[in-house]
Amino acid sequence: MTALSRTLAPLPPLPEDGRCSADDRTVKTVTLFRTSPLLLDCGRPLSNVRVAYHTYGEAQEEATLVLHALTGHSAVHEWWPDFLGAGRPLDPAREFIVCANVLGGCAGTDGPAQWRADGLGDVPVSLRDMARVGRALLEHLGVRRVRVIGASMGGLLAYAWLLECPDLVSRAVVIGAPVRHSPWAVGLNSAARAAICAAPGGEGLKVARMVAMLSYRSPESLAQTQAGQRRPGVHAVTSYLEYQGEKLLARFCERSYLTLTAAMDAFQPGDAELAAIRVPVLAVGISSDVLYPAAEVRAGAAALPNATYWELDSVHGHDAFLMDAGELPGRVGAFLRGG
Repeated sequence: MTALSRTLAPLPPLPEDGRCSADDRTVKTVTLFRTSPLLLDCGRPLSNVRVAYHTYGEAQEEATLVLHALTGHSAVHEWWPDFLGAGRPLDPAREFIVCANVLGGCAGTDGPAQWRADGLGDVPVSLRDMARVGRALLEHLGVRRVRVIGASMGGLLAYAWLLECPDLVSRAVVIGAPVRHSPWAVGLNSAARAAICAAPGGEGLKVARMVAMLSYRSPESLAQTQAGQRRPGVHAVTSYLEYQGEKLLARFCERSYLTLTAAMDAFQPGDAELAAIRVPVLAVGISSDVLYPAAEVRAGAAALPNATYWELDSVHGHDAFLMDAGELPGRVGAFLRGG
């Protein structure tokens, strides 16, 4: 199997439309847009869109929607243990929590591998398209109102939700994400896509991941964690980046990487659109983030009429929301509860 057709581990053959109890952590699937197609921003219609998702807690009309990062997935319990659990910001005993794999990805929701198998070829998608799919999923689950929380690409997607579904969102938390991609962020993604196109079949995706990992950490973080050598003649940071590239290649699809990064780059809301967002927003910058600098996140929050900015102090760069959360869970939990 080449990386062009590589995906995450296949989903188990689960029945559609299943609901789960508070401690059920299995992935579920549903097929949406059966009777009326989803009209994408590119002008193409999609019917019978398969969506894979996780829920935590008992179903309610109000929920918390978690939006995952670029190469993430809907199993929040696997990648955000600081946030999901009893007494944490996402508490299944107290609330209904939903996380869906995004349209265009490779974790069970329809994406490039499925579209090519169906003869559709390459299908450009936008973050707003992803929000429309998410809205349809919430309608299927009986959810009428949501609190939204997203980090990195999930933070950009949270802004798309605020623009596309303002009637559904009661408040939003955006962690380590700007209101739109800067030339710096677009440039990094452009280099990653060029690597994939220049070396299809896996090597390009590994290089793309190596470049991305440098932007996810900071010089201070790498100096602390990747100094010296792990094997003779090879710097520890080189081994680290090679490992990260191999690990992503084993679980992700090249075409999904191209599709999702292009969608992020294309998300460029205007100032007037941002000024129309009335929902309370907590925007979190990260002090050492080189991908989305804290000043950029702060400036984006200033463009919103009802936003609060807070900064996570960490040397670990963009990935601090995963590896060095510090006070972040407490701040987020208080905001989601209306504090």
